[in-house]
Amino acid sequence: MISAVLTTPGRIDLCEMPMPEPSAGELLVKIKASLTCGTDLKAFLRGHSLIPMPGPFGHEFSGVVIDKGKGVRKFNVGDAVMAVHSAPCLECQYCKRKFFNLCQNVMSSKVLGAFSEYILLPEHIVRQNVFLKPESLSFREAAFLEPLACVVHGMEPLNITKGDTVFIIGAGPIGLLHLILAKAKGARVIVTGLEEDRLGTAKGLGAELAFHPSHTVRSVREFTCGMGVDHVIECTGQPIVWEAAIDYVRKGGNVVMFGGCKSGTTVRFLTDRLHYDEITIRGTFHFTPEDVKEAYSLLINRKVNVRKLISGAYPLKEIHKAFLRLAKGEGLKYAIIP
Repeated sequence: MISAVLTTPGRIDLCEMPMPEPSAGELLVKIKASLTCGTDLKAFLRGHSLIPMPGPFGHEFSGVVIDKGKGVRKFNVGDAVMAVHSAPCLECQYCKRKFFNLCQNVMSSKVLGAFSEYILLPEHIVRQNVFLKPESLSFREAAFLEPLACVVHGMEPLNITKGDTVFIIGAGPIGLLHLILAKAKGARVIVTGLEEDRLGTAKGLGAELAFHPSHTVRSVREFTCGMGVDHVIECTGQPIVWEAAIDYVRKGGNVVMFGGCKSGTTVRFLTDRLHYDEITIRGTFHFTPEDVKEAYSLLINRKVNVRKLISGAYPLKEIHKAFLRLAKGEGLKYAIIP
């Protein structure tokens, strides 16, 4: 089979790999569509600690089962499926306390290689995080299961209800996915970002306001009559933006730091705001099996519409073109079709 290998930052090679054979509990899936993401782009541009090089990469996908190992009863050859690339071990101390997203083994046992013709899914993923894809959902839309599960995980503790105000910092694909989910919950949403075309997309997805960061202070003040928003969701992963995020939330509000900063960076916050204004600052990482189930339900029941986040498609042999465009800030997510 042909698989895209991230050899060094900026270089993707198409390599011939042995066809995997499923062992007990495993599924071999022929990939029908995979999606680029921000983590993939970071790896392409400068490397990433969770994506070894040289090695296969890509982790948002959907496809069709072409072989299965002994003991697999939920799925059959020919089934269209959607999945995520990881699952908790259920045995470590964090899993035993039900912190499944913080499983000590979840990153070491994840599966990369969605930018390929086939992918082998191990038993622990098949058992917990693989689902049948309905005909009504395209393979490209089904590949959103993983990023949507991450967004669900970060947003769920906020208990967003109709009429809440949400400020999303960053109009990239993840920021816009937060926008889609927040609107589905009935929130009034404002978005900031650097690129005019992405701000236009945000407005098309229902944002009440979409503006350049230079207009943030005035826009938030006017939108909330000086009170501040109920929830801020930071999606840039820039320390300076993390620090500024608490300036826009009301007393008793929530700030979610979704965007991951470079390892080793630090931030500082005014203690008065955290202490006297009772602001909650939350980090968020990965997802649990329950988050994946919720994301699956949202997608198959058409509670969220992710089609506008796909900027185009490239065959696997032209995958480098997609990443070169993303590196120049062109588009949101590209579908890679083997």
